[in-house]
This record gives sequence, C-alpha cells and structure tokens, in this order.
Amino acid sequence: MSEPIAIPAAEQDETPARALDVLRNRPFLLLWLSQVATQIGGNMVLFGLTVIIFDATGSNTAVSVLLLTFLGPAVLFSAVAGVFVDRLDRRLVLAATNIVRFVLFALMFLVGDNVWAIYLLNILVSTATVFFAPAEASMIPMVVPRKLLLSANSLFTLTLNAAFAVGFALLGPLVVNLASAEAVIAVVAVLYLVAFVFCLALPAAPPPSGAGMTLATAFATASTAIEGTAGELREGLVYIRDHPSIRWSLIYLAITASLIGILGVLGPGFATEVLGLRTQDFVVVVLPLGVGVVVGVLVLNAYGRLFSRRRIIETGLVALGVLLAFLAVAGPVARFLQEQTAEDFPNVASAISLLTIVIVVAGLAGIAYAFVAITAQTELQEDLHEDVRGRVFGVLNMLVSVASFLPIIIIGPISDLVGTTTILVVVAIAILLMGIGSIVLRPPVSAAELAAEAGERLVTQAPIDQLAVVTTHEIFHEEADAARMRGGPSEAAAEPATPPEPGRADETAAAERPPDEPSTGG
Repeated sequence: MSEPIAIPAAEQDETPARALDVLRNRPFLLLWLSQVATQIGGNMVLFGLTVIIFDATGSNTAVSVLLLTFLGPAVLFSAVAGVFVDRLDRRLVLAATNIVRFVLFALMFLVGDNVWAIYLLNILVSTATVFFAPAEASMIPMVVPRKLLLSANSLFTLTLNAAFAVGFALLGPLVVNLASAEAVIAVVAVLYLVAFVFCLALPAAPPPSGAGMTLATAFATASTAIEGTAGELREGLVYIRDHPSIRWSLIYLAITASLIGILGVLGPGFATEVLGLRTQDFVVVVLPLGVGVVVGVLVLNAYGRLFSRRRIIETGLVALGVLLAFLAVAGPVARFLQEQTAEDFPNVASAISLLTIVIVVAGLAGIAYAFVAITAQTELQEDLHEDVRGRVFGVLNMLVSVASFLPIIIIGPISDLVGTTTILVVVAIAILLMGIGSIVLRPPVSAAELAAEAGERLVTQAPIDQLAVVTTHEIFHEEADAARMRGGPSEAAAEPATPPEPGRADETAAAERPPDEPSTGG
C-alpha cells in the first residue's frame, strides 16, 4: 500500500513561489494531467453525443434528454458525494471513477446510435463524475504546499475553462469531421484510461484517523448533510428577499445560465434548419461565441472600471437580446443584403454570406454575454457580506441548476413543434425586455454606488497617484489647522489618525452605512 502523502519540509518554507513552480511538484503534475485528460474528454464527448443523438432522431427533444443525463446526477448526488469522498482514500476514488468511465465509454462505443443505451450509460458516467470532482478538488491541498495553493487552483481553473474551447469547439468537431462521431467516443475512452494511470501513480491520500465509516453511517451522515444544506439555503433565500440588489444580480446570472442551456439544445437544429449545414457544423456558432466571451473579458479588464457595473450589465442584456434576434433572422437578412448590393457593389455582395453574418453576430453576442455574466458575478461578490456568501452562493448554484434544467426540459419539445427560429426570437425578446426592465424598474444608479465603485477601483486596480497622496495630506493638515484656529476640535484633529489613503473614504463610508441601507441603488 502506498504511504500517505507527506509534503517535504523543503516545500513548506515561505520562499516566494513562481506561478509555474507548482508543475515541478510531481504529484500535482499527475493530478493536473488527469484533469486535462478528463476535462477535454468530457467536452469532446458532449459534442460527439450531441451529433449522434440529433442525427439518429432529428429531434431537439432528444438532445434535451441527453443534456439532462449530464446534469441530472450532479443535482441529485452532489450533496452526498462529498460526504463519501471525505471518508475514503482520494487516490482510490480518482482511480476508480476514471476506470469506471473508461469501461462505460468503451460500452458506449459498442452500442453505436442506440439512443436509449447511450442515455443509460451516460447517466452512469455522470454519476461517477459526481464523485470524481470533490475527490479531485480535495486532493489539491494534500499534494501541494501552502505557498503553491494559489498557483495550483489558478491553473486548475484555467484548465477547466480552456477545456471547453479545446474539447467542445476544437477537438470534438475535428475528430467528427476527420472520422466520425463514434470515433470521438473511442478517443475519449482512451483519455479516461490515461487519466486512470495518472491517478494510480498518485500517493495515497487516506481519510483522517477515525473518519472511516460503515455504509449505514455514510447514509446517515449524508442525510444530515442534506438537511444542513436545506437549512442554509432557506437562510440564503431570506437574505436575498431582503436585499434587492442581490436579487437582481442573481436574476442576471440565472439568465446567462439558462441561455447556455437553450443554445445547447437548439445548436444542432439551428445549424441544419437555419444555416443549411450538417449537424456537426454548429461549431460555427459556438466557436465565435467563445472567442467573443474572451474578447469581452479583455474589454472589461481594460475599460470596465470606467463605467457603472449595473449599466454594463443592462447594456449587455439589451445588446444580447438584439443580437440573438438578429441571429435568428440571419438568413433573410443575408439574402436581402446580397440583393441590394449585387448590382452596384458586386464585391461587397460576394463577401456577404449567411455564414459570415452568423460568425460576426455570434462573436458580438459572446462579448455581450461576458458583459452580463462576469459583471453580475463581480457585483454579487462585492455586495454580499462575508458571513452569508456561502449560503447565497448555494442558492446561486441551485438557481443555475434550475435555470439550466428548465430550458433543457421545455425548449426541446417546443422547438420541435414551432421551429428553432421562433424559439430564438422569443428568447431574444425575453432577454431584451429583461434589460429594459432592469433600466426602468431599478432606481437610478446612485452617487454613493458610483463613489463606492470608484473608490474600490482606485484601491484595487489603479496605481497609486503620488500627486493625489500629497494633495490629500495637504488638505488633511489644512483642515486640522483651520479647526484649531476656530478654537474647536475637528474630526481630523480629534485623534492622531493618519491621513486617509486615496480611495479609502468611500470604503469607510460603506463600512459605516447602517445595515438596513442597501449598498447599491437596487
């Protein structure tokens, strides 16, 4: 049996670490390579199975059911999976779940386009993944010294986000077009076998002494965990009810989560019905969307501090609604533009195509999506008190799950009846109305809200302005001298405090605000 993990003393010192030093840690490197294989494989198989199911049935409803087989086990078993993982050897959990998924994908390759067999096998795959995820996350601090934890978690987060682009938008479509959708499943099975080998090479990570349990104890502990989670969710809901700004942020995030589910269901049908392409070519929408999100992130990092966060979100919602509506009617628009420019501007007419319009509009929609999702998440984190963040984010996770589930359940069958284009138009109008509703129903952005955001930007983002520092000190001392000349104490002279740093005034005001006063204009 492998020895339990013990981080060498040399690795526990406080010497500053560089970002990539964590990859020199062999156990972490093995764990990260396992993550790379499983995350890319999971996203590749999502693309491959979507193509197989839609080609076999021609039904958006069937794609909805497929997506439910991915999401359902996570909702049902996430609360109890962590309880079992905490009482088992993490290395064995990681290795076992990977070899189980390898076997299941090998069976999936053999069943071909048998839809019901694919559903059943994928439910089992997703259930194994529910146990893999907490074991992987809890293994990181067991193999990485404290000084490298930030780098390790940053690398895992980056890999998690990059895997979708690499697996779903690049490698999945590439393998489908070069070979077949079934070949994707074979490649993914091999990736999970490789991940099993990596995990088997990890050092043992047994539970703490006394943490082992019988099966009966495990279920009793899981039941207690579910009851505790339900209680904290209730507390979070009460807090959200009493704080309108928090409620609006959660609404924004629920909209973005539901949009992902809708596009996942409608993607194959949009490619075939609207674009006239093959099922697997719906990547021409997904890839520009992903690129747009990246561009949106870069724009927010560079210029987001110059505008009110709420106005960024509302602008993003309105733009997203308009762009989705345009995407839905891209075919007639492309034909109209070609007819109008064919005679006078033949070169322009030849450059205008349905595919070109879709790629451009999808890219812009990705930017608008980033404006809403990222800014709403930031606003939520800023407005929440530290002692309720866990509960509110628990509610957020529940909302995201529900917001993803509902469109997956509803949109597929309805789109089979009325068509993909109609559903996209309705969704676009709903998002547009939500953006307009936010502008109209929420109070105007207050001066206090703008000042708080400006103060935070000065402290957290902008370099210190030395001229501002000098000016602040001069004003501080001038006010104190004037107060002494009037013969009365001032706040500045009353206590030997140091002059306030630039940007701290707003933070102080926010800290002294009564608890029942909202921190934003919501």
